[in-house]
Amino acid sequence: MFWQKNNNNPVDSKYISRDLSWINFNYRVLDQTVHPDHNVFEAMKFLAITSSNLDEFFQIRIGSLYNYIDYGKERTDYSGLRETTFRRTLLAEVKAFYERQKEIYAQELKPAFHDAGFLIANLNDLSEEERQKADDYFKRILFPMLTPMTYDGYHSFPILMNKLMVLGVVTKNDGLIGEQKKLSFVQMPQNLPKFYEIIRGDLIIFVPTVEIIRAHIHKLFRNVEIVAVSSFRITRNGDFSVEESDDMEEQYIEEIKKKLMSRKTARVVRLETEPGMNEWMKSLLVQRWDIDEYNIFENTELIDYSALWQIVNHKEFKEELPSVKPPVKPLTLVEDEKTLDLFDYLKDHDLLLHHPYNSFNYVLDLIEEAAEDQNVLAIKVTIYRLAKNSRISAALLKAAENGKHVSVLFEVKARFDEENNIKEAQRLQKAGCFVVYGVNKYKTHTKLLLIVRKDSEEQVTSYVHLSSGNYNEETARLYTDISLLTTNEIYAQDISEFFNVITGHSRPGVYQSIITAPGDMRTELIDLILKEADNAREGKPSGIVIKINSLQDQAVIDALYTASGAGVKIKLIVRGICCLKPGKQGLSENITVRSIVGNFLEHSRIYYFHNQGDPVVLGGSADAMIRSFDRRIESLFKINDEKCKQEVIAMLQYNLLDNYNAYELDSQTNYTKVVPVPGEALFNMHEEFYKITEKEVQAAKVF
Repeated sequence: MFWQKNNNNPVDSKYISRDLSWINFNYRVLDQTVHPDHNVFEAMKFLAITSSNLDEFFQIRIGSLYNYIDYGKERTDYSGLRETTFRRTLLAEVKAFYERQKEIYAQELKPAFHDAGFLIANLNDLSEEERQKADDYFKRILFPMLTPMTYDGYHSFPILMNKLMVLGVVTKNDGLIGEQKKLSFVQMPQNLPKFYEIIRGDLIIFVPTVEIIRAHIHKLFRNVEIVAVSSFRITRNGDFSVEESDDMEEQYIEEIKKKLMSRKTARVVRLETEPGMNEWMKSLLVQRWDIDEYNIFENTELIDYSALWQIVNHKEFKEELPSVKPPVKPLTLVEDEKTLDLFDYLKDHDLLLHHPYNSFNYVLDLIEEAAEDQNVLAIKVTIYRLAKNSRISAALLKAAENGKHVSVLFEVKARFDEENNIKEAQRLQKAGCFVVYGVNKYKTHTKLLLIVRKDSEEQVTSYVHLSSGNYNEETARLYTDISLLTTNEIYAQDISEFFNVITGHSRPGVYQSIITAPGDMRTELIDLILKEADNAREGKPSGIVIKINSLQDQAVIDALYTASGAGVKIKLIVRGICCLKPGKQGLSENITVRSIVGNFLEHSRIYYFHNQGDPVVLGGSADAMIRSFDRRIESLFKINDEKCKQEVIAMLQYNLLDNYNAYELDSQTNYTKVVPVPGEALFNMHEEFYKITEKEVQAAKVF
């Protein structure tokens, strides 16, 4: 069965609240846990994803809201609500989502655990022999690692870490004069597994580590009376911005590091706890952290569903998750892969890649060959998120060792990857790479690669890669993205100039093949939208199809409303946040919105404009969001090659045909699961893209 949340705007507005829209997106992810085709391991995976999503939502979106409330700044949500009223509305909606998570875990997942070969058990569920193993585990491993932290008149309030399980312990010592109760904390070390594992025949028993600690808590508080023990978990504000500065890069990195440290002591925005928390303890925490009942979330099941990853990724169950199919040959590749020389091939052909259906190895192989090729003079790349043990990073190090000029724009403000990116950037810098740590106040989100290769003493060829996805071979197997490999001189000239702009102090001229932000992206997209409106008013063919992750920018939304009013048919495919209301009388009758949520994370951004039968098609890294246009360095690239352009149109068509992963948004802001009508064949685009043929591509159309 499928379930969706009715999530109306609290007040009438022509926009949907960004944050309420995000909650609706997380409901669509949660819906995957009850998908009839998913086994319990897949269901747990999606529940864990929703839990991690919610953690980030509290850290960033709720954290950002508290930045306004705590510092007396005014903020009006798209719904029309002011900051304090919106806080109550938003947290009430989150609590409803939290209850749905608990319901699914208790009613849908737990009953299936035994048949799947495992159990999540408490110590009371163990045999005497199993209990002894847990006791030994505490004695050998846990006890030496644990550190009780007391808060009283002699001890300051301890720093409790973000998103770690904590046991709050209320103790009483009759020998003391005055206040007898004390509050202490035992925090579970972050390098411990969330569960202790015990083999019981064909079953694996997972015992929450925090429960083993609770059972032995008296060993940490000897000769005092333990009044109460309650487990809880806090989430802190993780939203920060780095002010623009003209200081040296080294100082800039130090500023980032300081901001990262501030996350450890930042304001608490959520307290998750088990039912029945000691009232004295609870009142003290509420007062200390300046929170109220809206911030407190009780869970009778697991407090932290992200712990389920330990089970989902367990070696005994590795066959239970569906394996990713091997990639297929790109349709725009007309040579045998076994004899392919990309350097030669790209001189005469553009190569369009659709990941994960097409392998990311074409990009990896090209940059690895470039690192070794004696004719390659320079490599320039923007990096936002890297894989662990990244082949990209290794290739750049090798290129520098081989004496090539390597320029890397490393975005050290990539959220929650800051520390890893700083470490990798400094490693590349020590190897001789020219590293730029971001550009002032802007976050570099564009995905670009430029390889300069000498063919002869007088001939140099520039190889360009433009993409909607990160240079990350791990996510390239799980995220859908598009990318283009080309030696077309128009792209090469634009990208060369763009690199000069973002790594130096150059001001760009007029680009021929790309649209960039900050700068002209919002304006140029709105011009393309309004041109379709003009065509519709003149009775000419028109149409717009946009596939993005998020739609939030009011100016773009208003332009789409204008185009709809002019009679333009507009089809939007928005995976996550959508602040536009479709199908609303007098506002957006000609606009439809669908969201694709399935086993692959939809990550590609594609913009299609009919242009009287000569479509303008763009791909790239930018969503239609304020941050994308005003606070990020972004790029969209025009797809000029007709064969590549037609394949992208086919991608859009398949997104519109999908009746397996799709949800549709109505004017009341409800999402409804799309199911085949009687007699209609099932169409799962995540399967169909592996089978798509050149003939089907050529026949594809969106209007």
